[in-house]
Amino acid sequence: MKTSNRPDRGAALGLLPSVDELMGTEACMTIIQERGRNQTLRLVRQVTDSLRDEIKAGSSPEQDGQLTRKVLIEEVLMRVGEAHNADRLSGLQRVINATGVIVHTNLGRAPLSANARQALLEASGYCTIEYNTESGKRGKRCSNAERLLADLTGAESALIVNNCAAAALLVLSVFARGFEVLVSRGELVEIGGDFRVPDVLTQSGAVLKEVGTTNRTNLHDFEKALSERSALILRVHPSNYRIIGFTDKPPISDLADLAHSRGVLLYEDAGSGALFDLKQSGLGDEPVISQSLSAGADIVSFSGDKLLGGPQAGLIVGRKELIDRLRKHPLYRALRVDKLTCAALEATLAAYARDTAKDEIPVLNMLAMSAENIYDRALAFKSRLEDGSDAGTAMKIEIIMGNSAVGGGAAPDASPETSLIIDPQCSIGQPA
Repeated sequence: MKTSNRPDRGAALGLLPSVDELMGTEACMTIIQERGRNQTLRLVRQVTDSLRDEIKAGSSPEQDGQLTRKVLIEEVLMRVGEAHNADRLSGLQRVINATGVIVHTNLGRAPLSANARQALLEASGYCTIEYNTESGKRGKRCSNAERLLADLTGAESALIVNNCAAAALLVLSVFARGFEVLVSRGELVEIGGDFRVPDVLTQSGAVLKEVGTTNRTNLHDFEKALSERSALILRVHPSNYRIIGFTDKPPISDLADLAHSRGVLLYEDAGSGALFDLKQSGLGDEPVISQSLSAGADIVSFSGDKLLGGPQAGLIVGRKELIDRLRKHPLYRALRVDKLTCAALEATLAAYARDTAKDEIPVLNMLAMSAENIYDRALAFKSRLEDGSDAGTAMKIEIIMGNSAVGGGAAPDASPETSLIIDPQCSIGQPA
């Protein structure tokens, strides 16, 4: 933009093309086909108004020192095109995850399996989300997915809501509103996105009662804190951080014995959650849901879109009479999932049920991949990239060793080995 006095501001304003004239150009007609007339009209008006303000301020586009109607039309159409592309890129779009973070929160967390994607497609039309084909009457939402959840975890019953925070809110609202919830001071975590456990406690109407210290909480701390106002003991898995060194916390079984002897519930928020032991993948510290239940937890909640490898969902498992109370609460209606989530989750859980999850579910497959396998993939990619490059513009690619991350708030102390594909001219490498 250059300051110009030829022509004067009034004359320059008179050169601005009309909105109708611009809408009739080939460039705008192309955008109309993609976005519709109203959205294109909005962009044209915004750009025209902005350019008008610039001219009034004494600034205007010039070409060879001249300001003409043709120059203004070209400027408006260029800006409209840029605004259109910016809007288009701001929408949801497919990307390649080359960050080295497997469960990347900002890139959609767990990629769905082929069967889960197919289930989404099939459920996108009419489906039996709340219809029993045997009785011909209304059925229970996500009944098969909940049955699979119960079977896989050894729980008496299960319930599905829209995320793990919703699960915690529902559990605390139903069982602890107006009463005390005991939680270790070292487990009052923030799990990302400014979501903090104490905030959920507040919203549920429960009263937070901190127990122990940041690094050490023992069973006696909980025993001393219990009172007639206590309704629930909460165990929170510190998903995205670890306290190491001089630490202590009671096992689930001891907490369960204490809670049940005093007539209160034990609820574990297991975070990412895992349906089987992931020690072989370097995730030995992640709670296995069935083990928490067998150790005595009354209710356990965990995420569907992290280590489970399915869609975003909050999964609640536990004793049947407790799950039934959650299902009947009015808040459940606001937190329940739609048919697409239900379909994808059911397909994901079905893979666990038939013992094919490690092969079918991308997250589990990637976690189990050895450093040698990853190197072979990187080498094959390097060869394809080099073979497809022109001789004069061939890329110089190297492979070096590095580390990746699990992501999704799981295993913050795990750094799986990986291979980095790099351009030696750049200082940044991308994990394979």
